[in-house]
Amino acid sequence: MNARDTVRLYTYGSMAAWPELATLRPALARRPLRHNRREAVTAGLVLLVAAMVAGCGPGGRAEAMSAAGGPLTVHIAYFPNVTHAAALVGTGRGTFAKALGPGVKIDEQVYNAGPSEIEALFAGQVDIGYIGPGPAINGYIRSHGQALKIIAGASSGGAALVVRGDSGIRDVRGLAGKRVAVPQTGGTQDISLRHALQTAGLTSTDMGGSVKVLPNTPADTLTLFVKRELDAAWVPEPWVSRLVKEANGRVVLDERDLWPGKRFATTVIIVRPKFMDQHPDLVLKFLDAHIDSVDWINGHRAEAAALIGARLKTLTGKALPPDVLKSSLARTDITYDPLRASVLTFTAWSRLIGYTHQTPSAFERLVDTEALNALLERRHRPGVR
Repeated sequence: MNARDTVRLYTYGSMAAWPELATLRPALARRPLRHNRREAVTAGLVLLVAAMVAGCGPGGRAEAMSAAGGPLTVHIAYFPNVTHAAALVGTGRGTFAKALGPGVKIDEQVYNAGPSEIEALFAGQVDIGYIGPGPAINGYIRSHGQALKIIAGASSGGAALVVRGDSGIRDVRGLAGKRVAVPQTGGTQDISLRHALQTAGLTSTDMGGSVKVLPNTPADTLTLFVKRELDAAWVPEPWVSRLVKEANGRVVLDERDLWPGKRFATTVIIVRPKFMDQHPDLVLKFLDAHIDSVDWINGHRAEAAALIGARLKTLTGKALPPDVLKSSLARTDITYDPLRASVLTFTAWSRLIGYTHQTPSAFERLVDTEALNALLERRHRPGVR
């Protein structure tokens, strides 16, 4: 069943297949439905959520089958970072598996760079992914808005500019003539760094300036810090805390200080529109489990820290010291809010630094919170923008 069929069935069609939904008719009658696709999809999502609650909608074992007739495989991608804590918990506690049901197999894909995840998504090898807004924006641009949409947030904060303790750098202006690492060109931290340089009157060497911006994996950045072959790095957690503890690093700028209310999207959830169109029920179940994971992390801080630490050790082969994990989580807010305004700000920054020439109107459909808000409404929580 695709999204259009779902809208037709739940919004306009007969409810004979699921008679339990008949009790929803009075509520539907009170909902003003405008005759346009956006309103229809929203109503369809609300009804699909209601069907999930009642246990009478699509998405059961018979529905979740592949074209070959076997169990459907859902490919979920994420990074081994603290900023992807909701993914670590959702997979580690079995929350995603339980929500999707026994007829669905989860294929976990772990990446260290956003561009690699985007390429896999383009190839149909990723259905749902945790990723930074930078790569998500780049993927959206490259596909002319066809390959992905952002449907939720996962974390805010958890990124900073760290300098070597003996570098003498005190602020962004001090990066003139220095070597600065970012996880990847075009990534979220790269965009933040280049915008901060521009604001300080500096530019990178590839743009005719004096700051050498170097894309490195965070693990290589740590090694180069120790060797004194880098002066600074703009990285996410847990690498901020690791650079401070293991490489004599010093935080000179917590990125939260650049944003209103100290909130900005560090990790978002993307989905392939084709997958969402074919399996709206599974996307809703996944999002519901994501909200549960966010709630559990925020309500069980000590237990969550232990699980996140264990998952990172399994994925990377290295355990984080307790103080590093504590510092990483303290700098990171786990949230399901995609913080749309900050994502759109990243698109504006991308344009200012020359990564894109698209106007704001090109990103009007990048963030789609209809499914998330339908689930939040069910929980009697305020929606997100």
